[in-house]
Amino acid sequence: MPHEPIVTTVVGSYPIPGWLQLSGTQLAAFGPTDLTELWDDAVTVAVADQLHAGLDVITDGEQTRTDFNLSFYAFLAGVELNSSPSRRFGPPGHDQRPMHRITGELRAPSGLRVVDEFKRLQRLAPKGRRLKASVPGPYTLAGRLKPNDRYRDRHAVTEALIPIVRTELTNLIAAGCEFVTVDEPSMSCYADREDRRWLVDAFNQTVEPVRGRCYLGTHLCFGNYKGRAAARRRYGVMFPDFLDLHVNELHVEMANREFAELELAADIAKRMDVGVGIVDVKNYYVETADDIEQRIRACLRYVPADRLSVSPDCGLSQTARWASFAKLSALVQGAVRVRATL
Repeated sequence: MPHEPIVTTVVGSYPIPGWLQLSGTQLAAFGPTDLTELWDDAVTVAVADQLHAGLDVITDGEQTRTDFNLSFYAFLAGVELNSSPSRRFGPPGHDQRPMHRITGELRAPSGLRVVDEFKRLQRLAPKGRRLKASVPGPYTLAGRLKPNDRYRDRHAVTEALIPIVRTELTNLIAAGCEFVTVDEPSMSCYADREDRRWLVDAFNQTVEPVRGRCYLGTHLCFGNYKGRAAARRRYGVMFPDFLDLHVNELHVEMANREFAELELAADIAKRMDVGVGIVDVKNYYVETADDIEQRIRACLRYVPADRLSVSPDCGLSQTARWASFAKLSALVQGAVRVRATL
């Protein structure tokens, strides 16, 4: 699915408004109609900010989720949810996310609800806009589930989740979604100690039913929970293996890594489009249009303009809304400047 030069977009999430976060502590007080209005209002706000900033491809901001993936475990049968992380106090970090216990066969009787999210976005977004949905991949989802006698390791848990994610992707396409991102940050976080060929095969099994039926991308970052990374932040170890991922676009974070390894984008561009994170979501320095223009021109040394999309490094859920909007506005302004000179 070809696209115009230098597409601007987001990875998936957008900041949750303060009033929604407060409401989330009192959900039992709301009726079904109240909740529908609550989610609709939040998505309307996220869409409006993205449109006002001028993005080419927008999302629902993942307003009905906890983080990009933490709320999905409630939709799985065969899981006993644990709301008590091993560490509650001290500096916030990834070890404050709880691990859940597997109690039976892993199933999702009503799906992962991403289709419902997308249908809401379709209903609320202006007609004719390009809409994207993001689904956490099975390897990343497996990271919060404790293996047991039935599923003895993370590979077995991942393989049990593949058909669940595959069905969600298939149903997304049936609902009319043309731009889909499969979020797999855990693949990049563990690439230096995992069987990379197995990771690629597991991913490709997951997306096989929708391959060629949508513009399919994957997001490979090093973690952003509480604004913190979770791995040694190097992409080099992933290649050439990850060039065999069956996607139209591979997205990598570059801004918060000071564009280290940007030259790898040239190898990626020989096989697929390249999404480059050029806005640092972990930094409260708000990039200027000049910054963005310079960063895009650096990317164009390795990636043809019609194979390049630009976005923040990661989802914006961990960044304040005022900063996120300012960063997205600069992103678009810088991209417009560069397009005008092509």
